[in-house]
Amino acid sequence: MQHERPGIELSGQPLGFAEMVTIGAGKARISASPTGMARIAIAREIVEDAIASGMPVYGSTTGVGAMKDVEWSPDELDTFNLGLVRAHHFGTGTPFSCNVVRNAMAIRVNTALTGQVGCTSELIEAYIRMLEADLIPVVRRTGSIGCADIGLMGQIGAVLTGVGEAVYRGNRMQAADAFRAAGLEPVRMAPRDSLASLSINAVSFAAAAETTRNAAASIRILLATGMMAAGALGASRDPWKAVRHVGTAREALIGAWLCNASDEWNWPVATHVQDPLSLRMIAQVFGAVIENLLSTGHKILAATGRSDDNPVVVEGRVMTSGGSLPLDVTILLESAALCMAHAARNAFNRCVILGNGQRRDLPVNLVPPGRIATGFGPIIKLAGEIFSRVLSMSSPVSAQSLVVAAGLEDEAAFLPLVIERFERQMQALKRLAALEALLSAQAIDILGDEPKGVAGMLYEVVRKHAAFYTVDRPLSAEVEAIEEELGSDDFLAKLTEQVPIASFDDFFALGSPEPIEERLTSRAG
Repeated sequence: MQHERPGIELSGQPLGFAEMVTIGAGKARISASPTGMARIAIAREIVEDAIASGMPVYGSTTGVGAMKDVEWSPDELDTFNLGLVRAHHFGTGTPFSCNVVRNAMAIRVNTALTGQVGCTSELIEAYIRMLEADLIPVVRRTGSIGCADIGLMGQIGAVLTGVGEAVYRGNRMQAADAFRAAGLEPVRMAPRDSLASLSINAVSFAAAAETTRNAAASIRILLATGMMAAGALGASRDPWKAVRHVGTAREALIGAWLCNASDEWNWPVATHVQDPLSLRMIAQVFGAVIENLLSTGHKILAATGRSDDNPVVVEGRVMTSGGSLPLDVTILLESAALCMAHAARNAFNRCVILGNGQRRDLPVNLVPPGRIATGFGPIIKLAGEIFSRVLSMSSPVSAQSLVVAAGLEDEAAFLPLVIERFERQMQALKRLAALEALLSAQAIDILGDEPKGVAGMLYEVVRKHAAFYTVDRPLSAEVEAIEEELGSDDFLAKLTEQVPIASFDDFFALGSPEPIEERLTSRAG
């Protein structure tokens, strides 16, 4: 029996991560609330009255940017509005995933339902029809300075008019062919609809949500491998217990998780005082990281329920707005990137300690006694390269100077670039977690330990892809295979079920898609 897609009614209220996971996967039936559509109708009437009165309306009856003072006659408006959205199809490079584009379209619908945009109801219905048919525009990711995603959203808007490219039923094709195959008609861009289709940050917010959720998943795995390494090194649990009493709320949460996750594994303690900082301070480092990720996640979700258009309809008038600058989200993401560098350094330090032969009489480079091998010494350089890679992408870029459009546009957040760098950090962190797990498993086997619980789960994944190291061999493919499995939804679901961090896991909807869909279905019921 085919599983019925859960229905998600958009109303202008902020979305949640569970909703965005389901929408992004194309597994939700999207609808707009009647109240929200009524707000759209009211705002549209205000825009039409302003146009009828002869008042210039930016981007509807006038040009945009440096052409803001060029006014178009009523006979020219159809041509202008069609051309406006097509002129902003200038993005280049690798496309965003369909998941991101679906969520961007849903965010556009949702923010319009606030009644502060002034677009037509027909435009919003066209977005919903495309989502229902799963006709998803191809959005190339390079083309936004982070002050309205004009070069990104413009690709979606252009497809609405029948040009550009789209993915339909898994096949990439010309937009006109996709519309014919889906039995849909291109959209006529009424005044205001064209600018409403491109002058917002919906793609960036959708991509930021996906990347921040991926960061949450990566940190959950890296925290687990950190606990595994601590056990292999014979660290004392006392600092983790102490932080529950003297740390911040998030530090205490991580300290409790470390204790609970290691409870089944009674490892020998090498020392009771002054362990290396990367062992004693796991709770402090990861506590700060999850605090930041939660703040960033909340900020991104808030952005999915507010209009960042220009102009906007407020107080019964059409007003110019500066809301297209997503600096609040950008700065928190840049802070998150700095947090990732701290987490990477924390893990790298443990990798060094695992191989330097100074804990629990472990041999240098984790070469088993009596074996002739170079061992893991060379690959610890990979850990150093990964840390440096993460660190290099943690410096802020949002305050760079930029002036375009004849000096009218002199603020930019560079949010898409910040997101792209953040994504690359996540890829690096997953590899670092795989490497830390591999080194820990080698140490565990040399010492004859028997890891239980979360550490046992990690150990099984490592040994599934990499045998105990006794003779020098290539390690590249083994590290990549461990990375792939540890980064899978299945493993994350097992980890979050085994020892959850409920407030964190539930907020980011971590784990496999099925429980997420079940939660949405039961909520709708």
